[in-house]
Amino acid sequence: MKVFDTLYTFLAVILFVVTLPFIIFLSFKKKYRSSIPSRFFLWNNPSFEEHTIWFHVCSLGEARAIAPIVERLDGFKIAISVITHTGYEAASKYKAQVRYLPFEPWLWFWIRRPKTVVILEAEFWYLLFSICTLRGARVIALNARISDRSFPKYYKMKWFYRKLFDRCEKILCQSSEDMARFIALGAHNVEVVGNIKLAQKIEATKTYPKPDGVLIVAGSTHEGEEEGIIRGFMDYRTHNPRAKLLIVPRHPERFTKVAELIRRLVPQMSISRWSQTQTIDTDITLIDAMGELNNLYAISDIAILGGAFSPIGGHNPLEPAHFGCKIITGKQIFLQRELFKYVSHVQFVELDGISEALRSAETLPPSQVNATIDLDRVMECLHETDRVEVR
Repeated sequence: MKVFDTLYTFLAVILFVVTLPFIIFLSFKKKYRSSIPSRFFLWNNPSFEEHTIWFHVCSLGEARAIAPIVERLDGFKIAISVITHTGYEAASKYKAQVRYLPFEPWLWFWIRRPKTVVILEAEFWYLLFSICTLRGARVIALNARISDRSFPKYYKMKWFYRKLFDRCEKILCQSSEDMARFIALGAHNVEVVGNIKLAQKIEATKTYPKPDGVLIVAGSTHEGEEEGIIRGFMDYRTHNPRAKLLIVPRHPERFTKVAELIRRLVPQMSISRWSQTQTIDTDITLIDAMGELNNLYAISDIAILGGAFSPIGGHNPLEPAHFGCKIITGKQIFLQRELFKYVSHVQFVELDGISEALRSAETLPPSQVNATIDLDRVMECLHETDRVEVR
């Protein structure tokens, strides 16, 4: 173990001890009931058995993004590690071993002898890179990105990220802007392959009848966004009384809170919860279920895409665009800026501009995806056996 790795591990253990009461407190929350015991205490979280390729993803979006790649690795023994519960559920649909990634110091005991480790997007855990390299693995950063907001912070720690990226055989990034940022941080073997999310197979799993009138779906909404969306919808209804709104919160633990918010803001409207009716007959329907968003995009006219009206960074616009929804979203899309480049006819507004955007959508063409990606270069890198010297 190198001196820096030892020091980093020691500091991480100190951090764990200091934050232990808070970690235990969080473990009682439904959202973290599975992930925290597994990640911080290795509860029901054994090391991977023998495998060929290990993908590490963070959450739902990244877990879904690797689907086209996993499909083309038929015959390989696949392992997938995740951070979040939703990521775990998505990864569990593959023919693969699935685990929560342990907190960094525990990786010394948990990682055995990996062969090829593929780390998605911005999951830059230093000991994950370092230990995998020390134990003989090829480490590849895939769909790698550094956002506009993050780069200045990374650059202040350039010395640290140089060490981290020196343990990476290849960095396959989303855009030329990302490549320039990685190189500025001292990374080597960087190339642009595009965003692998463009290769996702987007489809509806169920078919629902479309109600009369304009159907608006507010997808993947976060705290503080629903109220502005509802108020914008109320104002739009004075112009189009037959319009209906579906609200799909990003996190299931917020379903009850959002239901109470809707009842408080619009007691004069008819309101229902999807879990109770499975229909779209009321003015506003709260979609309090997981896995329905694409099915609803498929029958909706307009999609208000959440996560960008507050500093979340935005969500994937490819899904609503695939189904021809007219997309309205916020301006804080710093995590999804690359994907939005490939989608046409998107309106970027503040929360107080939603009503006007809904009116404008009536005369706009549907949004659509205007790009594709060839995964051949990615597959070529995964199949390579020649090692690149790691500094």
